Amino acid sequence: MAPSTIVVLSVQLFFLLLLPLPFISAGHDYSAALTKSLLFFEAQRSGHLPSSQRVTWRSHSGLEDGKISGVDLVGGYYDAGDNVKFGLPMAFTITMMSWSIIEYRNQIAQSGELAHSLDAVKWGTDYLLKAHPHPDILYGEVGDGNTDHYCWQRPEDMTTSRAAYRIDANNPGSDLAGETAAALAAASMVFEHSNHRYSEKLLVHSKQLFEFADKYRGKYDSSIRVAQKYYGSVSGYGDELLWAAAWLYHATNDRYYLDYLGRNGDALGGTGWAMGQFSWDVKYAGVQVLVSKFLLQRKGGRHTTVLEKYKQKAEYFLCSCLGKARKNVQRTPGGLLYHQRWNNMQFVTSASFLLTVYSDYLTSAGQNLKCASGQTTPSELLGFAKSQVDYILGDNPRATSYMVGYGLNYPRQVHHRGSSIVSIKVNPTFVTCRGGYSTWYGRKGSDPNLLVGALVGGPNAYDNFADERDNYEQTEPATYNNAPLIGVLARLGKGHSGRNQLQMTGASSSASSSSLTSSLTSSPPPISVEQKMTSSWSSKGKKYHRYSATVTNNTHKMLKQLRLTISKLHGPIWGVVEIEEKSSDSEGGGVIYGFPSWVDTLPAGKSMEFVYIHSTSPADIKVSTYRLV
Repeated sequence: MAPSTIVVLSVQLFFLLLLPLPFISAGHDYSAALTKSLLFFEAQRSGHLPSSQRVTWRSHSGLEDGKISGVDLVGGYYDAGDNVKFGLPMAFTITMMSWSIIEYRNQIAQSGELAHSLDAVKWGTDYLLKAHPHPDILYGEVGDGNTDHYCWQRPEDMTTSRAAYRIDANNPGSDLAGETAAALAAASMVFEHSNHRYSEKLLVHSKQLFEFADKYRGKYDSSIRVAQKYYGSVSGYGDELLWAAAWLYHATNDRYYLDYLGRNGDALGGTGWAMGQFSWDVKYAGVQVLVSKFLLQRKGGRHTTVLEKYKQKAEYFLCSCLGKARKNVQRTPGGLLYHQRWNNMQFVTSASFLLTVYSDYLTSAGQNLKCASGQTTPSELLGFAKSQVDYILGDNPRATSYMVGYGLNYPRQVHHRGSSIVSIKVNPTFVTCRGGYSTWYGRKGSDPNLLVGALVGGPNAYDNFADERDNYEQTEPATYNNAPLIGVLARLGKGHSGRNQLQMTGASSSASSSSLTSSLTSSPPPISVEQKMTSSWSSKGKKYHRYSATVTNNTHKMLKQLRLTISKLHGPIWGVVEIEEKSSDSEGGGVIYGFPSWVDTLPAGKSMEFVYIHSTSPADIKVSTYRLV
């Protein structure tokens, strides 16, 4: 070897040694991680499993849930490694899965996982609808942690209590009802394009639950006491009431819910609490980020000053995660956000989601984040969220992936009843309550069933991790660990997709033609509607006007399935056809119209005109939904 070659290699080796070795990576397959993460939810299913079930080592379970209470509570998700259905974390899981789809639907679709993600949400919402049989009754738990933890049985064998616990007017639970209202409102946005009737049904239940939560105030764990030891409501219910109101405003555009956020921001803590964490219990940071979105969309109206206070607290949370606030979130030596030794990973994924969406909000608004240590660009927020995900997937001091089944080195002895016991399809021999502990729990070998996609609790404050089944603080997974990760993985895997994250599209945020043509950026909205009066005349002492409305496709794609909501129309209309659906517009509703059957598409850059006649000012025309292909 030539001396010059040796010198070059020595210099390269020197610089290589300067790099932090745990972070040397050829890059991660975020789309593959997304696929695996969604599989985990199928492993957590309770009830009668469908023929499309991909996690085939699981079978039907909990088929008589709710029967002793005279209600059908079959279905839903087991929260973690046990066989209890806890309503509060389950609802939060659905909210975060839905938020992921709302923000990153296109990227999830590009990954080929939109159908699976919709199935995951619907498996949860179908159960939540069952759990709400009356406007003022909500079932919040099936089974109890005490009897469940005494046994180690796969779900298909469980002999533990399946008692159902509920809240009602005499036994309130504003936090539980509020979170469930938020979940159903967010999910209604997910299904507004593909299943309008179901979306409307979700909204009806969401509104009822919010009214129930606000009218009969109290902490749910004072009514469902068996939940205290496992999912006690430490933060109270103020955050859930604001969380529910924010999601209902996002889903309906009904000013009642914006007024609620404006009037109650101080009293319920939304404008006062500066938080360092976001979780199934503490929602303030999530509320503040979502409300900040409304503010950046210029939807604050007379509550703009109050919404600014929400935004200040949202940015405190984000800056504290970045290490740029006056008081910052602790990190491990390897760079992972750290809050507590028991399932710390839940806080990492939820924070990563808020960092990711806020980065895109700021990009769309053309703004930076203002921290105590100075301004921070949107790319820095996204970059830090990426560093957290990369740590999870293996770029850490132990070179361990904390997602089961991803990479070469991942947890093999997960604290999870179903995965740690041989599948009932392989060996149908009944596993007894205590026999499961003696035969399966204490085994030192790998789990007989691979719990693909499960995100375990993760390492301690010093990046140390023990892959042992009885180390439940580190090896137990949970649905609310994975839920926020769906959106982040989709965003990292498929990029930004060029979408203005603040653009108000869909029935959930439909805006009048005047506001649609007013963008937060210099680029035009994807679909614009412009109206003008073309003629006027008098007949029998009454004046009439002819209005022309022009719909323009400002994108580079073909427009299909356009739906317009038209209200305050008091005369005939030509050029569009009425569809048998009514909107839930807060101003009294409107009729939904679409293209005639012979006008199936609108090419890129093209326009279509329709006209109507009536005797008053222009009708309100809003773009409800559309599809670009």
